[in-house]
Amino acid sequence: MSNATDRESVPESPNPIGMDGIEFIEFTTSKPQALGGVLERMGFRPIARHRSREVELYRQGAMNIVINSQPADIPRTVEPIERPILSAIAIRVHDADAAFRRALDLGGWEIPIRAQALELNIPGIHGVGESLIYFVDRYDEFSIFDIDFRAIPGVDPNPPAIAGLDFFGIVQYVGVNRTDDWSEFYTQVFGFKTIPDEVRFGIMPRGLLLQSPCRKFYLQLIEPDGTAQFAPMEEHLQRIGFGTPDVIGAANQLEQRGIEFLATEKVHTSARGALTKALLGGVMFELVHAEPREPRESGKAAAQP
Repeated sequence: MSNATDRESVPESPNPIGMDGIEFIEFTTSKPQALGGVLERMGFRPIARHRSREVELYRQGAMNIVINSQPADIPRTVEPIERPILSAIAIRVHDADAAFRRALDLGGWEIPIRAQALELNIPGIHGVGESLIYFVDRYDEFSIFDIDFRAIPGVDPNPPAIAGLDFFGIVQYVGVNRTDDWSEFYTQVFGFKTIPDEVRFGIMPRGLLLQSPCRKFYLQLIEPDGTAQFAPMEEHLQRIGFGTPDVIGAANQLEQRGIEFLATEKVHTSARGALTKALLGGVMFELVHAEPREPRESGKAAAQP
């Protein structure tokens, strides 16, 4: 039998909450049709609607994006505004309740239960700004969408991804000198690992990169620089990064669908990455070169620095 000293010497699991990727990313807006149009140009398709809320599910390949236009949706502190905001990330985990309890034990802030009759209660904590972080353990053969959503008749529930697009990561804007605080939060609660500064993905050079313990996606923390340091700025989730084995091919297909990309001396489409122009008051998407992987495969989300 091991003694107390032996137990204390055992290193913590590199994946303490059993993370297995992203189940969905949520936008909140009072103009869901406008954002839906942008998502469709990006290759997503509306496939289901929530049974009791003003929420619609869009899908492309293995990626789910939810548009929430529910007025004063608890625990939201403000009503959805016209400009879409990235409002939640739902993380796949082996045991949602265990992951939730660990997050609370390490200082996470619980969000109030908002499930109604016959709805699943998805546990979650507060994230950056007004965003939320959910924990989902129903995502393989039986998912949360099978309970809370009704399929749109005649729509393919699994539309293929353009150029192999998949979730690569999320960019988060943080306050001045706040990178260390957020890095500690993601490392301690979720098991993220800091990527060395010399390793870079895509075309955006700034920020601290964190790799998820399941090695399926990244977080990029970016502080304001230059004169932006003195401008008022609320911390928030800023944009989604999509991985693709062929950035230029993906950008060409998306341009044919009406998506415009930045083309400046510093930021322009290349084999490494691309960044869309801002839409609907600030919605942007990033393309990053990444090798393809199986949607349910555990292991490394390969990428080319």
